[in-house]
Amino acid sequence: MVNRIRLDDSHYLWRMHEMILILDFGSQYTQLIARRVRELNIYCEIHPWNKCPELTDNIKGVVLSGSPFSVRDDKSPKPDLSKIKGRFPLLGVCFGAQHMANSFGGEVLPSTIREYGRANLSFVDQSNILLNGISNDSQVWMSHGDTIKTIPSNFKMIASTKDVEYAGYQIEGEQTFGIQFHPEVYHSLEGSVLLKNFLVSVCECTQDWTPKAFVEETVHKIQDQVGDNKVILGLSGGVDSSVAAVLLHKAIGKNLHCIFVDNGLLRKNEFSSVLESYKGMGLNVKGVNASDKFFEELRGISDPEAKRKAIGKVFIDVFDEESKLVENAKWLGQGTIYPDVIESISATGGPSATIKSHHNVGGLPNYMKLKVIEPLRLLFKDEVRRIGKSLDIDPNILGRHPFPGPGLGIRILGDVTAEKVATLQEVDHIFISTLKEDGLYDDVWQAGAIFLPIQSVGVMGDERTYENAVALRAVSSTDGMTADWCHLPYEFLAKVSNKIINQVKGINRVTYDISSKPPATIEWE
Repeated sequence: MVNRIRLDDSHYLWRMHEMILILDFGSQYTQLIARRVRELNIYCEIHPWNKCPELTDNIKGVVLSGSPFSVRDDKSPKPDLSKIKGRFPLLGVCFGAQHMANSFGGEVLPSTIREYGRANLSFVDQSNILLNGISNDSQVWMSHGDTIKTIPSNFKMIASTKDVEYAGYQIEGEQTFGIQFHPEVYHSLEGSVLLKNFLVSVCECTQDWTPKAFVEETVHKIQDQVGDNKVILGLSGGVDSSVAAVLLHKAIGKNLHCIFVDNGLLRKNEFSSVLESYKGMGLNVKGVNASDKFFEELRGISDPEAKRKAIGKVFIDVFDEESKLVENAKWLGQGTIYPDVIESISATGGPSATIKSHHNVGGLPNYMKLKVIEPLRLLFKDEVRRIGKSLDIDPNILGRHPFPGPGLGIRILGDVTAEKVATLQEVDHIFISTLKEDGLYDDVWQAGAIFLPIQSVGVMGDERTYENAVALRAVSSTDGMTADWCHLPYEFLAKVSNKIINQVKGINRVTYDISSKPPATIEWE
């Protein structure tokens, strides 16, 4: 049940059930901490270390993340823990552990050896509540250039490795812990045990953050935000926008108006097939063909960021026009999810780099008088699918591969034309349909084809050709934050390549992308 505390007649302070607060110091693993916490059915939020939210009673514990900074650097984060330490259970990970040791009388020095990658615990205080069930030789993952040389007198060492004496500690008389390794990463083989010990045994979380609870709370929150106003939602046919639509519809019913825009950059026959898929779901859906506007805006643009921004601009223009046709439309609903936010802007207000902009992230222009509502903004893709399943959404929709908002516009390297789109649609259709025919579609998290800005020499019918090349991309992932290339069978790749070259005019070479994320991204642009 959601607890609402009335502040005045027009506003409510929403107090969600128990949560874990994660203070982010810029670590590449911070988002992974959040995922591990949520996998245990415990709600958590990430906030920048220098923008700590109000410390309300529903906070059950606090985690301090790692950081690219050294605690010895004058410019490193200097969090004030006076209102947290001793009041809430506290777990410092890597930098977080070093900061506490350094701040309260210990010493942190540069490591004498590189401490990156796999290590094994050589000592474990298995009587300690944090390390209950952790093996004496448990494999952990290190990623730091400094090490804790000495700890304050009231700190007790609870774990060591061969090279790191103070791999773990607890402050005596407090539920305050520090560990120099990363329990959130896959290579810390018993990291999930340690995190569960902290979250359930120490913080006493009841693990009640389930899809059902999320739906209940989100529906109530939407109703409180929107009231009797109407919401315009941009549908794409994908998982995110579909789940967002059903959530909004559950909350406000007929006051939701869904718009599915044909930007000319969709997959082959996707506009009609997506509209058909929404029949019977009770949604108010309108299809709008705006492909000419998108192609005109994209004319002559080759830069990836410029293309994304151009596509985003036209989307906003179309939604602005459509919103004016709906009386009392005050909100623009979007299926934004956490990876979109993280790649577009710093997810925490901290120093993280912008990887690429997303058309559904970053707010609306001043001339557009709609407020944004994003019910899935803090969810990862796998969480969105679980929510969708709890809402009884068609498995065929939930099982669809992610497809970028800018569509094939960012899978065509260089300028975008209707001719290139038509060619890429045929290539993509062959690739995706063959994955389905061979029973491989569900083994792949995302797949697609990329039109390359190069031509190569080939031979067809004893004649020389000089035609276009395409790359095929298929990755495995759980949330889009990291991904590995799929080891599709050679026989399958050979069959697909042969189909594409024989059936798609203008293509004489097919390549397969074997890059992982990181260092590459899933999309090429």
